[in-house]
Amino acid sequence: MLTLTENATAIVNEITHQPGLDESAGLRITSTSTPDQAFEITAAAQGEPGDQVVEQGGATIYLDETSATMLDDKVLDAAVDPSGKVEFALAIQG
Repeated sequence: MLTLTENATAIVNEITHQPGLDESAGLRITSTSTPDQAFEITAAAQGEPGDQVVEQGGATIYLDETSATMLDDKVLDAAVDPSGKVEFALAIQG
């Protein structure tokens, strides 16, 4: 199952625990149908039917079925660049 680094957990919590958002808010990762196997990450009020839910340290990630399979052995990391943009990265679980 996908795991999150401490940085990713903190950033996901910061994004999804804004005033006015439900407690079920999280980030949703979906796979794209492009040749290079890309993923889209969007804020979501809740998951979609069939999504796998990953909860870690109060952070919630929703994965569509394809993403859940592809990311099963991965670690999600995140950082904020100097301009304030959030960047996500994947690594293989060690």
